Amino acid sequence: MSKIAQYLQEHLVGEVTDAVEVRRHFAHDASILQLPPSIVVFPRGEEDIRKTARFSWQLAERGRILPITARGGGTDTSGAAIGNGILLVLPTHLNRILALDPKKAFVSVEPGISYDKLQQTLYTHGLFLPVYPSSGSSATVGGGIGNNAVGEKSVKYGNTEKYVQNLRVVLANGEVIETSRLSKRELSHKMGLSTFEGQVYRQLDGLLEESAHVLSAYQAKHLTKFGTAGYNLASVKNKDGFDLTPLFIGSQGTLGIISEATLSIKPHNPVTTLVMLSLHGLNDLSDLLPEILKLKPSMVDMVNQAALAEVSKLNPQLLANSVEMPSAEVHLFVEFDDQKDVARSKCVKDLARLVEKYNGVCRSADSMDEQQHIIKVRQSVSAILTHPHAHRQAVPIAEDICVPIEHVVDYMRAAAKLYIDNDLVPAMWGPIGSGVVRMQPALDIANLGDRQKIFRLSEALYSLAINMGGSMSAGSSDGRMRAPYLKGALGEEMYLLTMAVKRIFDPYKMLNAGVKATNLEDIKQMMRAEYTLGHRHEHLPRS
Repeated sequence: MSKIAQYLQEHLVGEVTDAVEVRRHFAHDASILQLPPSIVVFPRGEEDIRKTARFSWQLAERGRILPITARGGGTDTSGAAIGNGILLVLPTHLNRILALDPKKAFVSVEPGISYDKLQQTLYTHGLFLPVYPSSGSSATVGGGIGNNAVGEKSVKYGNTEKYVQNLRVVLANGEVIETSRLSKRELSHKMGLSTFEGQVYRQLDGLLEESAHVLSAYQAKHLTKFGTAGYNLASVKNKDGFDLTPLFIGSQGTLGIISEATLSIKPHNPVTTLVMLSLHGLNDLSDLLPEILKLKPSMVDMVNQAALAEVSKLNPQLLANSVEMPSAEVHLFVEFDDQKDVARSKCVKDLARLVEKYNGVCRSADSMDEQQHIIKVRQSVSAILTHPHAHRQAVPIAEDICVPIEHVVDYMRAAAKLYIDNDLVPAMWGPIGSGVVRMQPALDIANLGDRQKIFRLSEALYSLAINMGGSMSAGSSDGRMRAPYLKGALGEEMYLLTMAVKRIFDPYKMLNAGVKATNLEDIKQMMRAEYTLGHRHEHLPRS
């Protein structure tokens, strides 16, 4: 064990290791990148995180940078859950529910708790956290906050930011702060502190005052409500006060390490109605989608014909007799979770009348057994993600894009053309009701030509989405994979503002170094020779 690992183990309660086998395991997340850590720490509490940060800060003051990366379930596709310094693995010990108040509808949790564990507890109280990513079986709440995750129910309930009330955060120098909405008087007090926290408040407040016109111009151009590129500066300071909480949501551990989160929760109705509807063409979808959204569904997911054809090719028996209209260009999965049976029934009837106008097919299910047959079709996309395509494997590139609803069909058409022009199958799926369309092409990342396609496709798809008022980062934030394109996504002024915020919170560039600030050449050097989800096979990947 190295001297640094020995020192940390002496001062921390949690376990510390630099064993080759452990470092090799944590060199990957769900992205196409690899970056082995120098040391892996399994903190047992906030104090362990604080001491680790303080140690790294003191090293940085002497000119030696040892970055810190906080890691949840390793489901991140943007390359934000890996790092070459100290890796803090949070799910091992920091996985508790700290407080739950059903009457006041809030829950406080440690960052390493999985969504599944939290939801199962909340369900017993008739409650739930509405926003959870598709990888909720293994993803952690801390990771979801770090990415400002969206999920299948975001179409009705919004994204993660809407549910985070306040946070406890370990800053770069080891100070622990609590975030909440501050009045002018409270902000003045914070700015008067002689601590690093006081310095952060002073510098950030001054920066936001100077850059108000930049934020205003950026918001006017970007129309999608689920974009998470850069930092959420627009929500920090407004007429209601000053709050750092939105800044940490979506920051992927680059501004501070979340040690506790208090979340608002909602009443959960386990009785839902699920509808699968099949449409002949994308023109029908373009006209119908806005009408469906008026019915306020709790889910609007999509799988296109190319995706189901690819599933049938890879696993011929998986969808046998499951799709009534296999020739349909697109299939939608619409759920209603209204508390009253009569309200759900009315929504289903209204939806059926809408679909009938376009000669589509509607299939509804109320019981869990019936719904499982429909869910099976939607989740069959996991076959694309897990089955090898000869020497190729489905890889997550430019797969977290969202565009305004009025442009989503135009985006699908243009994206399909890009894929076909590059001899790739234009398989698409995702929570289209939130404007999110996902694609994971089958590529051999050891092949030079395929590696070139990754960056060619990424650049083209990001540009396409941004020109439509969309975002290249919907619910997985920027990470390393999208960092090289961040300046193009934000614009010069907004990008410079983003980097200025990073310097305020992390002057030594030690918090998740490289995330949101990596160049293309560095990304190419980090690419794996072979893509696999070996560390996640206990769960089927969902996308």
